[in-house]
Amino acid sequence: MVSAAELEAALTALRNGQLVGFPTETVYGLGADATNEQAVRKIFAAKGRPADHPVIVHLPLGAPLEAWASQVPEAARLLAAHFWPGPLTMILPRARHVLDVVTGGQASVGLRVPDHPVAQALLQAFAQHQPSGLAAPSANRFGRISPTQAEHVRAELGAAVAVVLDGGPARVGLESTIVDLTGSRPTLLRPGHITAAQLADVLGQPLDAPQRSSPRASGTLPSHYAPATPAQLVPTAELAATVAELSQGQRIAVLARQAAPRSLAAVDWIVAPDDAAAYAHELYALLRQLDALGCDRIVVEAVPDDPAWQAVQDRLSRAAYRTAAAHE
Repeated sequence: MVSAAELEAALTALRNGQLVGFPTETVYGLGADATNEQAVRKIFAAKGRPADHPVIVHLPLGAPLEAWASQVPEAARLLAAHFWPGPLTMILPRARHVLDVVTGGQASVGLRVPDHPVAQALLQAFAQHQPSGLAAPSANRFGRISPTQAEHVRAELGAAVAVVLDGGPARVGLESTIVDLTGSRPTLLRPGHITAAQLADVLGQPLDAPQRSSPRASGTLPSHYAPATPAQLVPTAELAATVAELSQGQRIAVLARQAAPRSLAAVDWIVAPDDAAAYAHELYALLRQLDALGCDRIVVEAVPDDPAWQAVQDRLSRAAYRTAAAHE
């Protein structure tokens, strides 16, 4: 846990319209007072984030959804009862007072109650004097690898962040599941630690896939969560041959779930966990580690096509999107 002095410094910064890095169970967030337009705009400036890309509002446990949403369907109350605090973001019709800069000018707002003691201590203390929340996307440059440790925030955003609260490594390691509840049927906009099957079990109906008319949501662009080094996804059966071929004239780094063959012993090769949850927990830290090597390309072994791996699959496909698109 952070000290009382560190927490007070973060609260002072937020009240003065500054940015604060803070831990959640998913990744580290870059927080600003969601009711302060100029403060929220600093998030976009620090991240280089497009103005029409909405940010999620993080709330303390027990905060009334009606303070942020004009309508709260029964589905939202069911999901909140089952999964909050936790890695679930719900998209709801926005209340009239919610700032356009928070919603990207849309008629909806993303709300989440994080499950981290430091995040909740910060949110509860910030809300003592009035109903409030923190607009908080991941604390990294837009489109890049999300931070799972406090040092990642400091290294990437530097002086743009007034205070960074260190709550240790993120427990989950991938961003929250996002479900849209603004339409007639629930829609999964972004997979995460809470699976579509778990959501469907609580709601009593399957979730739809997003449509063109779905609200814009954080982290759903085709290219996202990407290292600076071009990344490429390769099927397991083709991994060794692809790395061997690319290594002729290039420096290659590899993220795989298998050990490197002897013939590729000189390649920078990291073995990731073979369990989906453990892999998710380590993914961003490992991508950062490989990115820092300064190689010409990162080759990632594709993960199983299985519901347990859906969130990891989603993040890897976005991380490798630019390389894949260049070869189409």
